[in-house]
Amino acid sequence: MTIQALFFIVVFTGVGTSNPDFHDPQDRQLVSNWTTEFSSDNFGTIEPDYPNLGMAPLPPEAIDPLEIRPEHFNRIFKPFQGAKVDASYECSYQSVLNKLDLKKNTDKYVTTRPVADHRHLTWVFIEMRIYAILDVREADQMFISYIWVYLRWDNEHIQWDPDEFCGQKHILIPTKYLWMPDLTIEEMTEQDKATPSPHLNVGNYGWVEFRNDQVVVSTCKMEVYRFPFDIQSCNISFKSIMHSDDKLRLFYHSNNSELTEQSRQTIQTQYEWIFLNMTVQEKTVNHFGFNQTVIVYTITMKRRSVLYIANFLLPVLFFLCLDFASFLMSDTGGEKVGFKVTVLLAVTVMQLILNDILPPSSDKIPLIAIYCIGIFTLMLLSLLETILVMYLIDKDQKLNENPEDKHSPLPCCCTEIKKWIRCASAAKEDESFPKEGCSSPHTDVSLVMEKVYEELSEMKKSKYLLSSRTEDEKPGYWTRVAEKINKVFAVFYIIAVLLFLSVLFTVWNIDGT
Repeated sequence: MTIQALFFIVVFTGVGTSNPDFHDPQDRQLVSNWTTEFSSDNFGTIEPDYPNLGMAPLPPEAIDPLEIRPEHFNRIFKPFQGAKVDASYECSYQSVLNKLDLKKNTDKYVTTRPVADHRHLTWVFIEMRIYAILDVREADQMFISYIWVYLRWDNEHIQWDPDEFCGQKHILIPTKYLWMPDLTIEEMTEQDKATPSPHLNVGNYGWVEFRNDQVVVSTCKMEVYRFPFDIQSCNISFKSIMHSDDKLRLFYHSNNSELTEQSRQTIQTQYEWIFLNMTVQEKTVNHFGFNQTVIVYTITMKRRSVLYIANFLLPVLFFLCLDFASFLMSDTGGEKVGFKVTVLLAVTVMQLILNDILPPSSDKIPLIAIYCIGIFTLMLLSLLETILVMYLIDKDQKLNENPEDKHSPLPCCCTEIKKWIRCASAAKEDESFPKEGCSSPHTDVSLVMEKVYEELSEMKKSKYLLSSRTEDEKPGYWTRVAEKINKVFAVFYIIAVLLFLSVLFTVWNIDGT
């Protein structure tokens, strides 16, 4: 009865849930079993085999450890309250801690590398998972990510026989009781404000495991040449702060495809980015006179470009279409120039917005900046062409303001005839007193002169109509030049826009990293 109760306590407290492959003491070369378990989300569920303690049968929902109801607590745990533990077994965690003497012998476990001989090399296995891409700041060239880091190393001072402690193969202890590798991230610019994991998982054969999550704010050189269709690659590099590679060396799981697939399954949010892949490689650097091993994780991601197309590229293209539509407006008024200037200022505002997004330290001029500058240049040429055409038309109108009618004999003739008619009319009224400037009264002649005057007036009106029609049908020289400039520039404008946009979008669509 007592043995059965003891077996139940061991099983229920989770001692029997450890995977023997996960803690195989003979597997010290690689940790492939750990990689398989760490990457899996299904750790399995062990249903407790409750011993027969004379209790009434429990319903299924009471046996399921995930659905144990409060009313079943007493029925499950009361029979064990009076159970006695065999003194020949050391089954508590404290018994393992007492054997290792972690609290008293701190110098042995904390101050130096955990090796029996200083010539021994400490191998540290490292693996990283990315759980979220929180932010990418192009202007500051910063990459903010949420990651989980797994570390595993050997402590040569730790060892115990599980059979002496009821099969205990691992225990959890505070991190302050054991030495930990002094790893840091090279690209990190801000210290993580979250509290690190407070415990270490220690195995009976000496392996020590540490898992920790952190938010990493790191530098990342942004390649914004193809923005907003760019692909960014940011590095997270792990290395020791003080130890050289002949004292401490890092190794990792080198299957990049498996690493990418596992990260794709664990990632929770990607901000405006699409996670593509994650690769890992090892390199050796020489810092301050000694070599160090560096494990570099490279996270490759692609920007979601839909919003940038809708909010930036299309509006600028619409402004270009408006500028092209302005060719249908009349060149004689000033509305055309004002319209073109307004559209040009709108493109300038879009360029100012773009300047706040892109980093100023980019090695190349981004294609989106070339796109804005090219469209701005075409619209500026269109404005200058409109100003030139309006100047030529205005010049032609000024030349036509000097009428040639002043030198024509027809007005003079009409004036003399009108004078004769007045004299004849005055003589008819009073023959004895002729008007000043009139020679002799001739009434019959005055009637003839009136008819001639009327005919000359009709001829004058006809001449004005003919001259106005001639001016409408045959514009001036500079007006004809302005019309030719308009036609040639319209053809050039269309060809230049089509060629520029075709080349630019072709380069944009080239898939490059």
